Amino acid sequence: MVCVMIVSASYRTDIPAFYSDWFMRRLAAGQVRVANPYGGKPYVVSLAPGDVDGFVFWTRNIGPLQGWLNEVAAIAPFMVQFTVTGYPRALEPGVIDTEAAVAQIMALSSSFGPRAVVWRYDPIVETSLTPPAWHLENFARLAERLNGYVDEVTVSFTQIYTKTARNLSLAAREHGFAWRDPADEEKGALTGALTEIAISHEMRLTVCTQPGFLVEGAAAARCIDAGRLSDLAGREIKARVKGNRPGCLCAESRDIGAYDTCPQGCAYCYAVSSRGKAKQFLAAHDPAAEFLGRPA
Repeated sequence: MVCVMIVSASYRTDIPAFYSDWFMRRLAAGQVRVANPYGGKPYVVSLAPGDVDGFVFWTRNIGPLQGWLNEVAAIAPFMVQFTVTGYPRALEPGVIDTEAAVAQIMALSSSFGPRAVVWRYDPIVETSLTPPAWHLENFARLAERLNGYVDEVTVSFTQIYTKTARNLSLAAREHGFAWRDPADEEKGALTGALTEIAISHEMRLTVCTQPGFLVEGAAAARCIDAGRLSDLAGREIKARVKGNRPGCLCAESRDIGAYDTCPQGCAYCYAVSSRGKAKQFLAAHDPAAEFLGRPA
């Protein structure tokens, strides 16, 4: 049994959008078994009251979990890393409508306070459909809508892993657009412009695991944020910094998700090798299973 301070649900998949029933069953059971994505033995994470100091949800659609959030909060405080980018369907074929996502953030903030939700505008993808000028206009429009509902917006630029490049290229051929990985100087300039927009809408802009693009007025992100969870809990939650990669300032946590299980089909996603594979997994998923992913 592994008892943890903070549970991440999940940067590997969108648990609130697709696996809320499974999550709540595991919460009732008081534990979850997790398939080790790196080939090691499966492990058990306790979800019992007293063993969890906080939950961090990563999602594009909190709707399926919305009605259970008070039950979650009765176990431990939670925060939501909520991605809203408003990209064209060629890049994000399966996400909910942008206005619906914005409305969900507003509802979360109204019910649980602005400290309970962080807006994520990431990853920033430069394509012929989404050039820098488009990002500036799009980001400003979203920031205006979310002014007063969030106090932080987190950005990052697409990490071009092998599967990311493959999936972006497949989408580009299918939908007739081009994509590129901008130079670092271009990324820094865009970050500076987005930071000014964020400040004008009473938000702090943070940069996720890319310290080279930090500019004046921006800060490094702490996506698994023990300080924010402490504010929500009304007590100090102590957790050492234990990032997942260089430049990551996240607090130590255990992630309970699984790769290749999110069927939203975002062309730039690092966590899914193919949308078809993820759709097959969802269709066969048993919400009563101890594991989300397939046990090794």
